[in-house]
Amino acid sequence: MIAGRKIFSGRASRYLAREICQHLGVELARAQVMKFKNDNLFVQIEENVREREVFVVQTSCPPVDENLMETLIMIDALKRASAGRITAVLPYYPYGRSDKKDQPRVPITARLVADLLTTAGADRVMTIDLHSPQIQGFFSIPCDHLTATTLFAQYMRTKGLVAPVAVATDAGAAKRALTFARALNIPLAIMEKHRHGNTDTVAITAFIGDVRGREAIVFEDEIATGSTLLAAAEVLHEQGASAIYVCATHALFADNALERLQQSAIDEVVVTNTLPHQDLPPKVTELSVAPLLAAAIDRVTTGESISSLFEM
Repeated sequence: MIAGRKIFSGRASRYLAREICQHLGVELARAQVMKFKNDNLFVQIEENVREREVFVVQTSCPPVDENLMETLIMIDALKRASAGRITAVLPYYPYGRSDKKDQPRVPITARLVADLLTTAGADRVMTIDLHSPQIQGFFSIPCDHLTATTLFAQYMRTKGLVAPVAVATDAGAAKRALTFARALNIPLAIMEKHRHGNTDTVAITAFIGDVRGREAIVFEDEIATGSTLLAAAEVLHEQGASAIYVCATHALFADNALERLQQSAIDEVVVTNTLPHQDLPPKVTELSVAPLLAAAIDRVTTGESISSLFEM
């Protein structure tokens, strides 16, 4: 019998974990995380977790490898402290883009991460908008794949747009963008994107759809350097879009992405706080996933359906 629940956090997600706890009406559980002089991480759980329902919140922001290792060590510590069930809450899944062998002699690191989490002692994984839904199949334990689509749809409804159209930047993003389009009951346009090797150089080679005189809403799972969005915005501008919006769940904003997006033809970039941000420019709006994660955590604890969270 699992008794009660506790929410722990790694150092990368303390801000988000505290907000989740506020929605759940609980205190963030105590754990000490430090690094020895030999660069080894150390975790000590400072509360009794025996037979408890435990959730570990940790996202995948730089330094990614250190944050992943911290998560594994915390899960191991909780397992050895006899926690009843451990759920790894990973708002942004580490190595999510390495989900297939698309080149000779390359790893499938997303599968390796799944194996590491399971070996460390996780009984369940919860994450948001995986780069590829097939990553769910890498786990031998339950994996709850949440989506921020509902958050974006609710926000865009408040904009009072006249003739919006959803835009997918490539065929891989089309299914996710279609879900968004159906939520708003708007048409869908699709681009064909070509990336040069492992670089951030992107070219839009084809465009299917009509955006002339309409507000284009580009729907992406993540923003790294912003190269894809800048290329897409250029094409949409040429196609006569009256306004350009971007909705992206995970915003890494690597290199000078923020500066480039601020200076682009994009009218607004809407992101979530699956990754920590500071000093966002006026063009960027941040939505919180804390209520979504809190509701999912509540339903895991009580055994209710999670899929009903996304009924629109």
